[in-house]
Amino acid sequence: MAIAAEAQPQQKARTDVSGAEKKRWTLNDFDIGKPLGRGKFGHVYLAREKRSNHIVALKVLFKSQLQQSQVEHQLRREVEIQSHLRHPNILRLYGYFYDQKRVYLILEYAAKGELYKELQKCKYFSERRAATYVASLARALIYCHSKHVIHRDIKPENLLIGAQGELKIADFGWSVHTFNRRRTMCGTLDYLPPEMVQSVEHDASVDIWSLGVLCYEFLYGIPPFEAKEHSDTYRRIVQVDLKFPPKPIVSSAAKDLISQMLVKDSVERLPLHKLLEHPWIVQNVDPSGIFRG
Repeated sequence: MAIAAEAQPQQKARTDVSGAEKKRWTLNDFDIGKPLGRGKFGHVYLAREKRSNHIVALKVLFKSQLQQSQVEHQLRREVEIQSHLRHPNILRLYGYFYDQKRVYLILEYAAKGELYKELQKCKYFSERRAATYVASLARALIYCHSKHVIHRDIKPENLLIGAQGELKIADFGWSVHTFNRRRTMCGTLDYLPPEMVQSVEHDASVDIWSLGVLCYEFLYGIPPFEAKEHSDTYRRIVQVDLKFPPKPIVSSAAKDLISQMLVKDSVERLPLHKLLEHPWIVQNVDPSGIFRG
């Protein structure tokens, strides 16, 4: 995908949102609605594709900011990976186009918004809700890993809630398509596993660690290794300094699952297919895979 300045809006030949072959996308193909959010490099708007009447989220990124932060390659990779993924718990990327100043990503619209805001509002989730979300994400990550995609940045800010209440992984900015182990340190500190903090090789099991951190945050409202100073967070992660506060009250089965995921040796972490068989998941998960409140 070219992100250098272009004379005219252009894009590869594509299908429209309903799947039919159509000319190249341009901004004129969409009615733009209210802003849905703001990111580091631009804004997200509610939009309707005129021909299909399909409601989408249009992410508008400014080329100048992408170039300034030297993330063009990262964006290309993100688009390449996300556009090929098809899973109910992964946000669809339908296509993209660009003009002289901006890049536009056409994304599935998640009607119930950001999980991060929902967690802030509730402070923490019930065990049924947490288990349902964790199981959904485990299935999505099993699918990603089967495609040789490691996400590497699972956290509440990167998750959205669809119209039915289903969870969607929405941001693939740090994801990578790989058949080998990696060394790059990326993602968000509170969610980084020991091997990434220590800059040693890592593989798909980094996503198991992040899911364990997320499960803890769902149940307690804070990530497990949080500390005032970055250096203390690093130390706590490397030592796996895992403590379970007395409040809120969380079942021993939930603590057992978290303890099996937050293991320093990545080979010893509970595999995702085993996570789905864990008693806490089996007893608490909504059979529909959707938390209905």
